[in-house]
Amino acid sequence: MRIAGITIPDNKHLEFGLTTVHGIGRTRAKEILAELNISEFTKPTDITTDQENAIREKIESFTIEGELKRQVSSHIKRLKDIKSYRGSRHAKRLPSRGQRTKTNARTLKGVKKTMGSGKRKLEKT
Repeated sequence: MRIAGITIPDNKHLEFGLTTVHGIGRTRAKEILAELNISEFTKPTDITTDQENAIREKIESFTIEGELKRQVSSHIKRLKDIKSYRGSRHAKRLPSRGQRTKTNARTLKGVKKTMGSGKRKLEKT
């Protein structure tokens, strides 16, 4: 089963399989399946083509994948252009929602760079 160019895994329940599409989380996946009267526990191999087409139409009515990614990046670019505080935090690759940065913040800052212990190794001569 493919939706918006993304292959939905056959071995997962639809509730979790639909979350592979960028812009669809578990809550939205549950809502879509409840609206179409499809069990959350069915697998993509067990649904009919009519149900598959109904799911595809419903998902494609939302902003998903490339369009959503472009929208988010344009919002961040706008914040940087108007030189807002949040935009400056994005530009510096730091957390923009008030988290501490003395420790943690590893998601944005990347892998910790250690500077060494300061002790020199003595060479034998």
